[in-house]
Amino acid sequence: MKQTGQDVSICIRTQTVVDGEEETTELFTQGRYYEKNGSWYITYEETETTGYEGCRTTLRAQGNQVSLIRQGDYRSRLVVEENQRNIGYYATPVGELMIGVSAREVVNRLTPFGGTLEFAYALDLNASLLSDNRITIQVSLPEIDTQVNLQTGERTE
Repeated sequence: MKQTGQDVSICIRTQTVVDGEEETTELFTQGRYYEKNGSWYITYEETETTGYEGCRTTLRAQGNQVSLIRQGDYRSRLVVEENQRNIGYYATPVGELMIGVSAREVVNRLTPFGGTLEFAYALDLNASLLSDNRITIQVSLPEIDTQVNLQTGERTE
């Protein structure tokens, strides 16, 4: 399969609240990063640590919309669009679940030099809240880690 983009370091911080209980996890991994038709793409392989070993996850960010596409045994597709509710799906061993995705915020600071992508959303099933989530993704190109402000995506001297 053709590899597209640049090798990057990726840090994914996930904050999840379920039934009032908050859990925060961080994942550090390597992946690919590229721009195509005005969208930024972040792709990485899932591991046993995430519970999705054998899957490839692709995030597509354009403006105030993020699409999460997971391929493999645990397929899923979610669209997080600021101030919108969309329907996504998760594949499970017993079939696909249709899940509501209500986004509160999408902050896209991705540039050709890396940057950050942050989005907050709620997941619901049959109108019942499953979880509140906030994901912050930092993308950095190894050769310029010290030359780019990851918050603004601007070069520093």
